[in-house]
Amino acid sequence: QKNSCVLPEDLKNFYLMTDGFQMTWSVKTDDTPMPLGSMVINSISKLCRLGGSSMYTLPSAPTLADLEDDTDEEGNGDKPEKPHFDSRSLIFELDPCNGNGKVCLVYKHAEPVVSPDTEIWFLDRALYWHFLTKTFTAYYRLLITHLGLPQWQYAFTSYGVSPQAKQWFNMYKPITINTALLSEEADSFVNKLDPNKVFKSKNKTPVLKKKQPPQPPGSQKSQTSMTSAKTSSLAGNSSRK
Repeated sequence: QKNSCVLPEDLKNFYLMTDGFQMTWSVKTDDTPMPLGSMVINSISKLCRLGGSSMYTLPSAPTLADLEDDTDEEGNGDKPEKPHFDSRSLIFELDPCNGNGKVCLVYKHAEPVVSPDTEIWFLDRALYWHFLTKTFTAYYRLLITHLGLPQWQYAFTSYGVSPQAKQWFNMYKPITINTALLSEEADSFVNKLDPNKVFKSKNKTPVLKKKQPPQPPGSQKSQTSMTSAKTSSLAGNSSRK
């Protein structure tokens, strides 16, 4: 009501279940726990609007709206239109990202009436926008899938995650950091089964059995003794009858 806008349905249902979300996990190094993963969705009280107030208390202090440049590239067929810090957009902070940027809920068209359509964008520390998802549900799945690893949002930027964060990705989420490799060399990950080779090896098995080395003479003697014992026993049985 304060900002004259309506929450998207999926985010509204999320807040009806829980007023925000925070989950952290740690790893042990030398028996000392070290915080690593962090998944955060701000509560209603912390769902603050960006660009609505001055940085300082002075009346003529600069605001984020002063960063707007009319020469910025607008959205085209491939790239969506970027949010604006001025009155054209309403921007609310969903996740402070531990100081590495901000994940924001963006109402891109606020004039003359706020549009109900929202998107999730990532604002990096250089105040550049990067598109994440169209819905909160899709972003929530991304958050869970990336395990809240440090700087995971930068995987959706043109410059990617830092080398240190890439090491954590290779350890806990290797398939995510190697998405380019998956798209380029998809055939290398496919298990190709050649039936001809499989059944060909099975056909060779009886051939190997025929080429067994000849048995030593001692074993042949034992076999002949066994056969003679059998015949003598049969003869004894017939004589008894």
